Amino acid sequence: MCVDAQTNHHIEFHTEIMNSTAPVSGTPVPSAAVGQRGSDGRLGLSLMVALVVGSIIGSGIFGLPQNMASGAGAGAILIGWLVTGIGMLTLALLYQMMALRKPELNNGVYAYARALSGDYVGFNSAWGYWVSAWIGNVGYLVAAFSALGYFFPAFGEGNTTGAVVGASIVLWVVHALVLRGIQGAAVLNAVVTIAKVVPLLLFIILVALAFNMNTFTLAFWGDAKLGSVLDQVKSTMLVTVWVFIGIEGASVYSARARQRKDVGRATVLGFVITLALLMAVSLLSLGVLNQPTLAGLKNPSMAGVLEKAVGTWGAVLIYVALIISVGGGFLAWTLLAAESLFTPAGEGVMPKKLARQNPHGVPVNAMWLTSAMVQIFLIVTLYSKASYLALISLSTAMILLPYLFSAVYGVLLTARGEGAPGTVRPLDLPITLVATVYCVWLLYAAGPKYLLLSALLYAPGALVYLLARREQAQPAFRSFEWAIFAGMLALAVGAGYGLSVGKLAL
Repeated sequence: MCVDAQTNHHIEFHTEIMNSTAPVSGTPVPSAAVGQRGSDGRLGLSLMVALVVGSIIGSGIFGLPQNMASGAGAGAILIGWLVTGIGMLTLALLYQMMALRKPELNNGVYAYARALSGDYVGFNSAWGYWVSAWIGNVGYLVAAFSALGYFFPAFGEGNTTGAVVGASIVLWVVHALVLRGIQGAAVLNAVVTIAKVVPLLLFIILVALAFNMNTFTLAFWGDAKLGSVLDQVKSTMLVTVWVFIGIEGASVYSARARQRKDVGRATVLGFVITLALLMAVSLLSLGVLNQPTLAGLKNPSMAGVLEKAVGTWGAVLIYVALIISVGGGFLAWTLLAAESLFTPAGEGVMPKKLARQNPHGVPVNAMWLTSAMVQIFLIVTLYSKASYLALISLSTAMILLPYLFSAVYGVLLTARGEGAPGTVRPLDLPITLVATVYCVWLLYAAGPKYLLLSALLYAPGALVYLLARREQAQPAFRSFEWAIFAGMLALAVGAGYGLSVGKLAL
């Protein structure tokens, strides 16, 4: 995709989003209804592809060389990319298949879970996706101020007092911009798109020229302290999933697609483009610096790799590109976070106040809640000294259940043979089965620490759900939902105990 074309896609995307979501202030309007306004307010294939690519390419790729090398050698990283490539491809194909088979279901991550097992499971999928989005935004801010630390040492690793104060200012400036309808978002995203694409392509070309096969093959399977190959592969999983979060972006905005088939096409095309970029950055870096050296780099580690290849100007380029890119990614994911609350609120699964929009079409209460949580967690990073890698691991752990719910629903859908005429394909069942196995593997690879911490964030959501049920004059839980709630609460209590005695930490 050329830079100018992708820039135009981002400009058009934000303009269309805001033009297509402008009801009367205070009126709850489900996103499904927004999508019925005709072709002028819809997103075409190129815009949907730009949405997927733009959502995926954020801060993660800039720290990818170090994040991968910190727990694995070149051989294990290759295996990790093979597993991730197959797994994420099946997830992309899964969302493509379900967009065609179930065109009436919008905001797929939430809607598929709700169709699978009712309102409470659907709520938890939306809640987990929302929490993952705003924790990811905290990670974006930490990464941005860590990059600024290259120029201003007071910002350190992005979790010092100065960094938290600066990040808080950025948070509320962006919040105010979004509430005004982000009229300047088109210009910002044009700059952001260039900042994402050009440095990445330049990095790949320059590092490929500096690539040394002897460096790449040195200690190919890692040294003893990295553990077995299986342990090394597991260590790459949360990182690779983190950099692919956003693959469901087209599905989240499915109500606004001009043609339903474009949702799936955009998901697959976005996957192919980003996989090529991510693998190139990760693997080529191992031919410039060996695994121990890469593992010791400060993030954004792309800066250290390019500095080794071309000198100091390469590091400066990456730091500046990251700062600008993270600003755009933060804006995009703020909108996605609000959308993940807005749709279920419009359908009565979350409190109806979260469906309220301002005159500019922005889900205002969802925005305030999202920004408040980012602010709280920024303060938490100050006192816990939570690192960027810890934040992205927690953000990734929160999204694993929504992905699993989607995959299991896909298996049931294909096993029953449900779907519009002409949408049933023989390979759909094996694809959905592989996607489900991959999601289960991710839960295993995440390990108990992040699963317990994610339970601590899932459990409070029950209070929000109970408020919505009260508004709908519905009973709190169905019989099996009580069991889900009890299990989640038990895990959250265990996580709270682990934190209190120092056996668990972010």
